[in-house]
Amino acid sequence: MPGRRRPAAAAAVPSLWLDTAGPAPTPRPRLLGRLTADVAIVGAGFTGLWTAYHLRRDDPTLRVAVVEREIAGFGASGRNGGWCSALFPVQSMAPAMRGPLAATIDDIDAVCRAEGIDCDLVKDGFLELATTPAQLTRLRATLPSVPAVDSAPRWLDADQAARLVRVPGALGGILDPQCAALHPVKLVRGLATAAQRHGAELFEHSPAERIEPGRVVLADGEIQAGVVVRATEGYTPTLPGLRRDLAPVYSLIIATEPLPESVWAEIGWDRRVTLSDGRRLLIYAQRSADGRIVLGGRGAPYHFGSRTSPAFDSSPAVFEHLRRTLVTLFPAAANARITHGWGGPLAVPRDWTPGVSFAPDTGLAWAGGYVGDGVAAAALAGRTLADLIRGQHSPRTELPWVVDRRRPWEPEPARWLGINAGRLLAAAADTRENRTGRPSRLGPALDHLTGH
Repeated sequence: MPGRRRPAAAAAVPSLWLDTAGPAPTPRPRLLGRLTADVAIVGAGFTGLWTAYHLRRDDPTLRVAVVEREIAGFGASGRNGGWCSALFPVQSMAPAMRGPLAATIDDIDAVCRAEGIDCDLVKDGFLELATTPAQLTRLRATLPSVPAVDSAPRWLDADQAARLVRVPGALGGILDPQCAALHPVKLVRGLATAAQRHGAELFEHSPAERIEPGRVVLADGEIQAGVVVRATEGYTPTLPGLRRDLAPVYSLIIATEPLPESVWAEIGWDRRVTLSDGRRLLIYAQRSADGRIVLGGRGAPYHFGSRTSPAFDSSPAVFEHLRRTLVTLFPAAANARITHGWGGPLAVPRDWTPGVSFAPDTGLAWAGGYVGDGVAAAALAGRTLADLIRGQHSPRTELPWVVDRRRPWEPEPARWLGINAGRLLAAAADTRENRTGRPSRLGPALDHLTGH
């Protein structure tokens, strides 16, 4: 817009969620020496904490110890875009998973109310817009014209979509009622406190160096336990023997300053419906409780050897790309200052299918690989692990993501070449569709790669 200053994309700073979660909790102790437990959990993100919470709530006689390399919620659980959805990344399994995931959103809300966790949770749904003719064709093909039930996704025409948010050129979209916006750090901190209140023991700054049947070897100690749960998501490849188990793929996010009501009125985004569009290089957005636009997306490279590093948590080029995307979607916010930019690794399995597993013969359990949609999925996984560990048969333990093992990624350099080629192909497909208005011929190859 002529005459308006062009705000720079933010350099990496502590995430918006850390900045606005209130005072940091009292540091939890390190684990020094030897401890004996019934269940040892490695990782104090959503997966590990929900597992601990349900184990102790359902069986207070169990001794449950959780160890975390950094602080509770350090990884994706505290850095995500604040969506809690019933989305599942593999279409063939999505119908079976949708009901349990949708119920889990309500379960999370119920736990928050019962445990006094205020995480700004509002369930206003998820709107996936079509902003090009190619996206319109693709999105219309993904659902029937008339939803089977009120809770099912339904199609909105351009005028109906504009009543939720006014995005220039939007041609319509899919409204999915089964999604909530929330503040992830407030949720993960509250969950950690609730798990401790129910009797789980939580140790921070206690890095696990090795996981074996019956024990977790730490830098300064050891836990001996009949059951050992691995809940390490994007940092799984840092553990011995697990380099090819999951690929850590980085997703980055920016947030604006709180916007004045005049800007929100122009955008027309009155409720906290979460937002995306039909592009292949995924973006995701929410209106935060304090009146900011939070916008994230893929596009950062995968790093050779499944490496993770704090240096990868930011990228000026990706932050600038996200800023330009924000201005395209919301021209009224073009002059808004970008106050925060952050990122981190999410975990992608080779078949793009999240999984839950427990082997009673070894006592080893794991869950994860949520491909970026892990807030509700991790809660469901944690409750499922608690059922499996306690030997309780339930509808959750019969879900198709409960598996014995998963396929590993290819060795390097094939892994690096394949993942980064997919990222570049997705960007190229978006560029071609924006230019021609027609679905890209690259689409079927990308759908096959990502399980769609």
